[in-house]
Amino acid sequence: MLIVESPAKAKTIEKFLGRRYAVAASMGHVRDLPRSQLGVDAEQGFEPRYITIRGKGPVLAELRERVKKADRVLLATDPDREGEAISWHLCQALGLPEAGAVRITFHEITKEAVQRALAAPRPIDHQLVLAQQARRVLDRLVGYKLSPLLWKKVRGGLSAGRVQSVAVRLIVDREQERQAFQPEEYWSLTARLSPDGDRPAVFPARYHGVGGQRVELKSKAQVDGIMAEVERGGRVLRVARVARRERRRNPAPPFTTASLQQEASRKLGFGVARTMRVAQQLYEGLAVGGQHVGLVSYIRTDSVRVAEQAQGEAAEYVKGRWGEAFAFPRQGSARAGAQDAHEAIRPTSVMRTPESLGSALSRDQARLYRLIWERFLASQMAAAVYDTVTADVVAGGADAPAGAVADDAHVFRATGSTIKFAGFMTVYVEGRDERPAAGTAEAAEAEEEEEHVLPELVPGQAVRLLDLEPQQHFTEPPPRYTEAMLVRALEEKGIGRPSTYAPIIETIQQRGYVGKEDRRLMPTELGVVVTELLKEYFPSVVDVAFTAEMESELDSVESGERNWQRVVGDFYEPFAGMLARAEEGIGKVELAEDQVTDEVCEVCGRPMAVRHGRFGPFLACTGYPECNHTKPILQKTGVQCPRCGGDLVARRSRRGRTFYGCSRYPECDFVAWQRPVGLCPVCGDLMVERRGREGTRWAQCLNAACDHREGIDGESVVVPVGATGTHGDESAGAAGANGASGVRAAAGSDGGSHGTRGTAGSRGTTAGTGRRPGGAGRARAAGGAGRSAAGVAPRRSGSGRPAGGPGARKAGGAAARSAGNGTASGGRAGRVAAKPGAPAAQPSANGAASGGGASQKRATGTGATSGGATARRTAKTGATGGRARTGARAAAAGSGTRGKAVRKPAARSRSTRAGTRSAMRPGSSTGRRRAKPGDAPQA
Repeated sequence: MLIVESPAKAKTIEKFLGRRYAVAASMGHVRDLPRSQLGVDAEQGFEPRYITIRGKGPVLAELRERVKKADRVLLATDPDREGEAISWHLCQALGLPEAGAVRITFHEITKEAVQRALAAPRPIDHQLVLAQQARRVLDRLVGYKLSPLLWKKVRGGLSAGRVQSVAVRLIVDREQERQAFQPEEYWSLTARLSPDGDRPAVFPARYHGVGGQRVELKSKAQVDGIMAEVERGGRVLRVARVARRERRRNPAPPFTTASLQQEASRKLGFGVARTMRVAQQLYEGLAVGGQHVGLVSYIRTDSVRVAEQAQGEAAEYVKGRWGEAFAFPRQGSARAGAQDAHEAIRPTSVMRTPESLGSALSRDQARLYRLIWERFLASQMAAAVYDTVTADVVAGGADAPAGAVADDAHVFRATGSTIKFAGFMTVYVEGRDERPAAGTAEAAEAEEEEEHVLPELVPGQAVRLLDLEPQQHFTEPPPRYTEAMLVRALEEKGIGRPSTYAPIIETIQQRGYVGKEDRRLMPTELGVVVTELLKEYFPSVVDVAFTAEMESELDSVESGERNWQRVVGDFYEPFAGMLARAEEGIGKVELAEDQVTDEVCEVCGRPMAVRHGRFGPFLACTGYPECNHTKPILQKTGVQCPRCGGDLVARRSRRGRTFYGCSRYPECDFVAWQRPVGLCPVCGDLMVERRGREGTRWAQCLNAACDHREGIDGESVVVPVGATGTHGDESAGAAGANGASGVRAAAGSDGGSHGTRGTAGSRGTTAGTGRRPGGAGRARAAGGAGRSAAGVAPRRSGSGRPAGGPGARKAGGAAARSAGNGTASGGRAGRVAAKPGAPAAQPSANGAASGGGASQKRATGTGATSGGATARRTAKTGATGGRARTGARAAAAGSGTRGKAVRKPAARSRSTRAGTRSAMRPGSSTGRRRAKPGDAPQA
């Protein structure tokens, strides 16, 4: 009999072992310290008192009965301190021999890994158990001694923790840095140059300094003086030096827990808790191809080590797909202070590609698995190679020999780079939290990595000055932490361990110490007050260096170097003294009074005041407790509702996610998930902010038929390849959502780009695999060519078989039967035009040849469409199929894309960009407009 923590893990392992083994789940911890008492005897060596967790009695009773029937019992909990402690508690509760070979561990849930573990059972590792016990006792002493003090002195219901208090301090300190920050003015001066005077050959060069010295531009007067001197010397400048070099960029190592949380936040928009929840599902195992299998290795790790077997498999895959030159197996080096107890997070088999998993994963699972798979594969690939060119162009100054700069000459520096060998960048490039500050080494590196080309320049060459562009800037305060940035700070400072990052961030938000604004963490008034109290009376508790040192002490307990009771005692003795002084020294802390507003309570007529709760500020009646009426504070966006003209305001869903709805709700139920930025100048619908993987932003119209885009706050429109979903590329022959010819298009994350992936041109691999065309059937069909955008030789062409919505019949006639000319996607009251010149498709008894929902608007050209209630897409030659659900999505499917049967009624489908004009109201099953049978097609 094997005992694991979770039913999902048990289900996966049971599939590997057959009937000789029974697998049971303990449902996590079975024993812990009592919740209603301290549970630690500080006078008797900090001895903990464990009890059975409430509700776990029936679980233990069932386990005891099953243990009696087993010939042998093995404990297969997670391979870390906490997992070891769970196994020890199970031994205590079930009467198993701790010294016997009862413990097995594995770092990935695959058949081979589990069988290797079964062959090498061992006794419980008591040093791991004691290290976990020491952490638990320390946290209990701080929490249960300090929290009552805060209840008495500040406010009831507060809590404090050994590590969470330090995390709050980091956020408070950052906010205080921002408030104390004084912006400083600086300038940049850019020369627009051309080697032959032609505008098409223009290239920029930024002012660098005088002679060999760099000069910082601090004022407009300084810049004006330089411009006057440069222009006095004439419009012809001279190339003084040209330096060419080759620069190599190595890939990032495979994920640790912290780096996975950071990258999932940057690229997927996942919070830390969401990342770990989905990663746990991938680790514990899912049904793939008729069998349960763990898809990734253990997810709580600070190591970047990789098993030799995994390295070899990755090298084999890379060589087979891209060639020998792209493969470069490597081991990453662990950071200082890392436990390095487990492998890095990686796919259990790199041969199990994201595309091959198809419908086995949910959308979140598929996106996170792709991130892990791509990061690991890239880490085992060759470095990217850049050819970089730096040219110094001088104005004025005395004559100097070729390759030199006169001491009094003004120097403008132009840089350019081209990718000579893409290497790992073919697969994956690590994201950044924010743009680096100007003038820093990070900014210079980022500028070098931007691919742009300089014209051919040689020393002594004359170039023409077209114009000078001065620009004023101001230094900016350090940015507020995002969840990902806070995780990185905790890791770098040695605070907490991989398994604690997510609980820390979740706790400080739940307790009301920290709130979120535009995905950034900022302290509440309560968080600031409590932190200042702790800094004054408990300096070591919130001291970053001291907390990091405690983590090292706990590591020394695990290694057997220190006694756990001595470690706890060294902390508790000074802590008890600080606690006594705080009891006497802290008076009653008065938080700022609630701000009374002009709002009047709709129940009793009294004024309403601003109060602060778990989810931020809200309005509450001043007549409480006689009247407990509350309502949210409307955070206006400054944008009008496109439906009724009311104000769009920020709201929170039941799961805590921010969305934007009309202030006139429930009279008007218009909502959008993305931040509104204005109304579309083309069609008058709502423009929302969209973000790319590398921090790029643009505004995009929600109207699927319009799809107008423009820059935000004067920025140019930059829509990265593979950006979150739209309706496919505007150019004929493009493969994948937002894929440009010859450029790799990553899987989209919203709208109609659900999983369309591939490229047009020679770099393409699978041009539009068309994941989930036609709805819930989720079959994959190539809506174009496998390796070209011309629509030639599709992997699975339309063969005349209809893809049904409710009431679909075999439809399409001769046009549907001809591969590549269109495939009928059956449904109610839809209409589709087959290839021009082909015999007309015959409508089914219930309506039309195509349209998985109530009203397919139109499809023209060479392609066909797959379902959707109010879709307006035009199929184009070579465009690839996306995903379409009844009443929700429709994407153009070129050259014979075939859908699958739709299994959900139109009224229950989720509305998206490609299917309706706006996102649905959270929790609602209807969109802005529900199509009705008999709706006429729109031109």
